[in-house]
Amino acid sequence: MQTTTHEPIRVLLVDDHAMLRAGIRQFLEKDPAIRVVAEADNGLAAQPLVEQHCPDVVVLDIKMPEMNGVEFTKWLKVHQPDICILILSAFDDDPYVLATLRAGANGYVLKTASPLELAAAVKKVYAGHSALDPAVAQKAMLGMMGGSSAEITLTNREHDVLQAAAAGLTNREIGEQLNISDRTVQAHLAKIYRKLDANTRTEAVTAALAHGLLDLPAA
Repeated sequence: MQTTTHEPIRVLLVDDHAMLRAGIRQFLEKDPAIRVVAEADNGLAAQPLVEQHCPDVVVLDIKMPEMNGVEFTKWLKVHQPDICILILSAFDDDPYVLATLRAGANGYVLKTASPLELAAAVKKVYAGHSALDPAVAQKAMLGMMGGSSAEITLTNREHDVLQAAAAGLTNREIGEQLNISDRTVQAHLAKIYRKLDANTRTEAVTAALAHGLLDLPAA
């Protein structure tokens, strides 16, 4: 999600550890481009806050009571699909990484990240990019491949569309860059998702990188 204004990025924090939330909030709000608008200790408690505060980015943990990060990510994608989702977790295990990415998360950062790295990840997902910790990205790529040796190929146009999507361009911007219509861009993305068994841009980009079909997006 992008904007032409200079308003701070509105962040909702969701984590069941109050002291950790306070630390994350302090880290993020050192950056004048970010403002934490609300906090919750689980996904269920966060639902009304989404409606009340209209965040641009939700930063959330995975393991929480009532409603965990994967379940809340799925809920957000149904009810507020334009909100960007950044997972902030202590876990880099394959099942957690893959479950959140397949649910629709835009990024996955470990809690060992520095304040600067965390703020950069928030800005990255807000700008439409994927934000994956290097260790997490490697696990995700291997997991997306699933051990399959089946060859996957993209047409030149599909490659161009996915490369532009990986760079954070919107469908309209991709169309303008490639001189094709928004509808044609959507059609190419639909074919790409089917080929890569993906449901989101982040998942498609990760899978394409895993199969060596895409150049690594610029930071």
